[in-house]
Amino acid sequence: MSIIATANSSNSFKPVPAGLHLARCYRIIDLGNQKTEYMGAVKMQRKVMLQFEVWSEDENGEPTKTDKGEPMSISKNYSLTLADKATLRKDLQTWRGRDFTSEELRGFNLKNVLGVWAMLSVTKSTGRDGKEYINIGAVMPVPPHVKKAGLPEAHNEPKMYSIDEHDEDLFQSFSDKLRAKIMASPEFQRKGISAQPAQSSPVDDDSDIPF
Repeated sequence: MSIIATANSSNSFKPVPAGLHLARCYRIIDLGNQKTEYMGAVKMQRKVMLQFEVWSEDENGEPTKTDKGEPMSISKNYSLTLADKATLRKDLQTWRGRDFTSEELRGFNLKNVLGVWAMLSVTKSTGRDGKEYINIGAVMPVPPHVKKAGLPEAHNEPKMYSIDEHDEDLFQSFSDKLRAKIMASPEFQRKGISAQPAQSSPVDDDSDIPF
């Protein structure tokens, strides 16, 4: 399965605290084309989501765990493009510590980042609606001294979801809001996928480039 880049929604959800956190990309999700609006202009853009499990501590020195004792998770949506000013390109370049080559820009498989560790700069902000939002501000490589000390044992099995190769079991593990977003995409609708109702339940080379 390939996703190529070119030039639980409940009230008890615990957000990842702001700060710098060790994390691992455990899921890549194809969102299809989504409607976006910028400066009054509305257009459709192909989107993809990267989800990370977080291994860190909060401001009180407590592990960033859910009420179930599992690693917290955080995600970021991107336009599926490696254009000069694209956020996906910027984050991937800071993550791996170097720019893309011209050959890579012709087609980079996002599967390369699945299961890769990173340092996330998580920020807190207040939206126009007055609500508080937690966002991934930057994605950086894991420092050598952290790697040397040893990385945690991964919790989630790496998974990639593609609309073209729909996996119903994986799809059903998504939140209601995420499923609805994917189902609204023209790609999902054209496939004529009959998604079941939700089950209510709560490259390495000789350098240091991680992918």
